Amino acid sequence: MADILSNLAMGFSVIASFQALFLVLLGVCVGILGGAIPGISPSMAVALLLPITYSLSPIMAMVMLMGIYIGANYGGSITAIAINTPGTPSATVTAFDGYPMLKNGKAGEAMGISLWASVIGGIIGAVILIFFSVPLSKVALKFWPSEYFALCIMGLTTVATLGGKNWQKALVTCLFGLLLNTVGLDPTFGIKRFTFKVTKLFDGFEMVPVLIGLFALGEVLSNLEHYKTAAVVRQNVDYKLPKLIYYWKLKFSIIRAGIIGCIIGIFPGAGGTIASFLAYDTEKRMSKHPDDFGHGAPEGVAAAEASNSGSVGGAMVPLLTLGIPGSSTAAVLLSALMIHNLNPGPKLFTEQPELVYGLFASMFAANLFMVLVGTYGSKLWVRVGYIKKTILYPLIFAFAILGSYSIKKSMFDVGTCLAFGLVGWMFKKYKYPASPLVLGLILGKLIETNYVQTLMVTGPIGFVQRPFTVILFVISIAALVYPVISARIKAKKMNNSRQ
Repeated sequence: MADILSNLAMGFSVIASFQALFLVLLGVCVGILGGAIPGISPSMAVALLLPITYSLSPIMAMVMLMGIYIGANYGGSITAIAINTPGTPSATVTAFDGYPMLKNGKAGEAMGISLWASVIGGIIGAVILIFFSVPLSKVALKFWPSEYFALCIMGLTTVATLGGKNWQKALVTCLFGLLLNTVGLDPTFGIKRFTFKVTKLFDGFEMVPVLIGLFALGEVLSNLEHYKTAAVVRQNVDYKLPKLIYYWKLKFSIIRAGIIGCIIGIFPGAGGTIASFLAYDTEKRMSKHPDDFGHGAPEGVAAAEASNSGSVGGAMVPLLTLGIPGSSTAAVLLSALMIHNLNPGPKLFTEQPELVYGLFASMFAANLFMVLVGTYGSKLWVRVGYIKKTILYPLIFAFAILGSYSIKKSMFDVGTCLAFGLVGWMFKKYKYPASPLVLGLILGKLIETNYVQTLMVTGPIGFVQRPFTVILFVISIAALVYPVISARIKAKKMNNSRQ
């Protein structure tokens, strides 16, 4: 403990210079901007700034890139709340309750919760990274494909709560998402599936155009359908951030979600998106008013943002200790380390302690800078709610097209965005929840890949021979059975009270 604290103090002294702090602040600002623009993921934002770091020292390069990573994870929530357009895949869950809060006139509360949950979740992830990086990475390294498969199945059980009373419709959209994952080349054997000789479909559907179309264009088309008949009322959007005491009632939700996010982030390939779904599901199950989720529950925003920010610290655990990136952004950071002739692994802690602990210190600095930038920027961002619909809807449409095209400079992605805009509109029209489709898309390939790998290595026995795999399966079954049992118990109590 004493060694860790002394090394951390050394890390703060390393970044205690104008250049280092300026680079962290610059990284946070660029990251927030990149995360807020649909189509630019945290990994893309880090990759775009990577060439700038060639002329910097290794520590200066890494603290700036870390600032971008942390800022981008928060930035995605800005457009998710303001215009129901998740800037990043992990901000999809933030939109579930963030945008309804804005429509209910609580934009300031939504922005404030998003900011402080991101900051506290990021700090929780950093603390866990500092004190538990080595033992946690050893646990993650021992995970077999069967356990990854079981973990993903547990992620799918969140459909039971995401759909609420309409769990049947949620199941349909989740299965649709899993079905869409079968389009493209088989991840194991490279066999073409449902491509219909269209080469653009070999890689399947790009996630960002799907998200933009499903949520942003779907919302626009749904509003346009009722635009002529609905009375145009100027919403009283409160853009003032709440006082700090307001966030105290969300402390347990933020802490739980931050820890969940960090733990999920440790497992390579899981990432902040899966973490946010699981944390959101946990909060909804533990809530005394689960029906409020999806209609503007503050706990939903807190869980989503704390978990995806907490996953940053988790993703850094296998990267620094084993050289295995825990997320796509961590993979870009791995390449940055190698560019500067640094090899991640246990020796990095002994050979380059000033870099490792300077990086840890920069995580705290980045989160503090995010408070400043987010506090003063939120008052501007939430004013999007004041823009006239005749101006806002064309802007959203334009950003959706540009964001989809910018990923691969492909008009096929634009077509994907438009197609899923129609899908999102139909979902809203017939009251099908869109979020389970995203869950199916995210988990589908992971489920298929780890399922096939388990069968190839151990056969069917592999799904029951490891204790942790069985435990995850039991949790998944319990998660599915619990809502059914609780609903029956409530129904019996209501019948007894009527009698």
